[in-house]
Amino acid sequence: MLAALAPTCRVAAQRTASATLAAAARPTLSQQARTALPFASRTIHSTVPRLSTPPASDVGDYKNIIVSQAGNGVTLITLNRPKALNALNSELFTELNHATAAADEDASVNAIVITGSEKAFAAGADIKEMRSKEFAGAYKSNFLGHWTKISEVRKPIIAAVSGFALGGGCELAMMCDIILAAPTANFGQPEINLGVIPGAGGSQRLTKALGKSLSMELVLTGRNLSADEAEKHGLVSRVVREGDVVEEAVKVGAQIGKKGQVAVQAAKEAVNASFELSLHEGLRFERRIFQALFATKDQKEGMNAFAEKRKAQFSNE
Repeated sequence: MLAALAPTCRVAAQRTASATLAAAARPTLSQQARTALPFASRTIHSTVPRLSTPPASDVGDYKNIIVSQAGNGVTLITLNRPKALNALNSELFTELNHATAAADEDASVNAIVITGSEKAFAAGADIKEMRSKEFAGAYKSNFLGHWTKISEVRKPIIAAVSGFALGGGCELAMMCDIILAAPTANFGQPEINLGVIPGAGGSQRLTKALGKSLSMELVLTGRNLSADEAEKHGLVSRVVREGDVVEEAVKVGAQIGKKGQVAVQAAKEAVNASFELSLHEGLRFERRIFQALFATKDQKEGMNAFAEKRKAQFSNE
């Protein structure tokens, strides 16, 4: 798979580098900051038009999620299908995509936290929705294709996981940038027990996180990982005391929000690129983004503040 992606990624990296160098020759800082980075600064710069977050009436119309503002620039999205252990269906993902896209375009939001209930982050995909599907219909409708849209969100997303994160729930957690787990968290891809395989990234993201051998065992046997095992093998960032996982995730989001957001989004892009580019291409891509950040006001402020031994006041420009 990586070999198949390499030519596309190489072209993308070359185009990014060319755009970066071209932007560096432009006369004004605001123009540079908006064009030099691959995409991050284009939405951060305060003069760029943005979509607003959904009005309260729209937020209230969500049936399967609850959207709230946790303070300090953090949007909290809670999966809300308790009777189904937050089983994921197309309607829920449509709402989740809408809510995360709105937060991504909202200048007041710096990070997003996604969580479920104490019993289940998400116990899997809604089998009732898919059990009667046939190949032709699933193929023509690109079934599950929109489930991975949140991986395109530019702002950091933190998963706060308690209880079951199985099948689609595990895949959703892995689409996020950081996973914090309660001691009760349980991760797995048990689709093999249903006569299918993971369909929303489980075989791909799990392998990148855990390596081939353990991922193969989990996918072929349907065995689950405890929170401690997931931490040991690098699937989650850390295990948080029971009852504190959402609060801790919000704190992490708030910490991220104190940084310059152009650099934050650029850093997320660079880390994610490492999964698709060769080391040589990835290093070049990273270097171009690093160089491009010298076109931002935040770089000047951050380095001047360090030299002057004061706290940086980032403007996200």
